[in-house]
Amino acid sequence: MKLTSESKKEIFKTHGGSETNTGVSEVQIALFTDRILHMSEHLKSNKKDFSSTRSLLKLVGKRKRLLTYLHKTDITRYRAILEKLGLRK
Repeated sequence: MKLTSESKKEIFKTHGGSETNTGVSEVQIALFTDRILHMSEHLKSNKKDFSSTRSLLKLVGKRKRLLTYLHKTDITRYRAILEKLGLRK
């Protein structure tokens, strides 16, 4: 299922503080995480979809770079987002 505008607004509100705050690192990481989970479910049933596999790997790399940036700039926000999203590091 594709992200709807309502679900995006909910992610913006929970991670960014308001519905218009879309550029914060936490919001971008949460959006990437949601897309990664959706693509992982898709690939469980479509094992030979290599273009989606490549897209998934690119998304994981983008999220990793954002997490590294957040780790370098503000460690408390980094730990909070890992806790909220349930990511391992």
